[in-house]
Amino acid sequence: MKIVIAPDSFKESLTALEAASAIEAGMRKILPEASFVKVPMADGGEGTVQSLVDATKGKIISKTVTGPLGEPVKAFFGLSGDGKTAIIEMAAASGLHLVSREKRNPLVTTTRGTGELISAALDFGVEKIIIGIGGSATNDGGAGMARALGIKFLNVDGNEISEGGGSLGELASIDMKQADSRLIAVNIEVACDVDNPLTGPKGASHIFGPQKGATAEMIEVLDGNLQHYAEIIRKDLGKDIEHISGAGAAGGLGSGLLAFLSADLKRGVDIVLEATKLEEQLLNADFVITGEGKIDGQTIFGKTPIGVAKTAKRHGIPVIAIAGHVAQDSEIVHEHGIDILFSVVPGVISLEDAFNNASTYVRNTAANIASLIKLSK
Repeated sequence: MKIVIAPDSFKESLTALEAASAIEAGMRKILPEASFVKVPMADGGEGTVQSLVDATKGKIISKTVTGPLGEPVKAFFGLSGDGKTAIIEMAAASGLHLVSREKRNPLVTTTRGTGELISAALDFGVEKIIIGIGGSATNDGGAGMARALGIKFLNVDGNEISEGGGSLGELASIDMKQADSRLIAVNIEVACDVDNPLTGPKGASHIFGPQKGATAEMIEVLDGNLQHYAEIIRKDLGKDIEHISGAGAAGGLGSGLLAFLSADLKRGVDIVLEATKLEEQLLNADFVITGEGKIDGQTIFGKTPIGVAKTAKRHGIPVIAIAGHVAQDSEIVHEHGIDILFSVVPGVISLEDAFNNASTYVRNTAANIASLIKLSK
């Protein structure tokens, strides 16, 4: 019997690899003769670097970069086992968690550190870069990221404008002459699971600005500046990125990646499915086990368990999912490829208990699943 184990992380308790290992340990006690294939998964958000590093037997590279407010921060990116792919979470360098609540100000925060991570990845000679762009502290349209890669943003006097979304209204021209030439030969995929355009009522500033510290007045300034930014990009680069779905992700970083790096915006789980070669791993599998910390009605919108389930269903493989919390509206996942759904929590327990003993609870649940499989055989 071949069983493929492909969970996401259980947030705040287990990485995807730790969850997969716990599932394997529980099932192996009951099915010692079975063949187990562990494929740590993610959906492009937090934990994607670790999952893909674990799945490809790669490594984490630490790097000190420019933080959202211009101060040095310790960040990281992943390098795949074959050295051909770098995996970046922009939040590691430009994330909201790096700025204390009282200092949050999207008029000045920058994505420069994300660009510095991209530059550091290029130093390793990678052929492909995967970038997850959730959780940003910024609203600069990716201008800071582009600056770190040699692109200049000039005012009418030919001087570089300041960092942050608040200065984009002063932009008169974009100088690409010193852009990092290594970008031409690199394929860049962006894990983007929001469809917001760059500007307007559903754009970066109006939808995501408040959580980054923007007041109502600041939102109007930021949105107007991004409109002006898009106009300059149209004028100087001949690219219209303002209304593209996903351009407004991460304070407009999506638009900057489209405009300056010719990136492809894709659903995060699809990028991870491809990078882990899950479909190949499923060959001749009898069961697939997936899961994550919480499964609810929102799981069907691009979350890992559904991505895994849909891939398995193309091959007619039964899918079993486990979660720390199974919400009341979770039944809809059965319409999207998950055959059976289990909660790992053994009754009423504290959140602290659930986090501290997650590995044990996952292992025990996996053993019960294996017993059910054994009985059915």
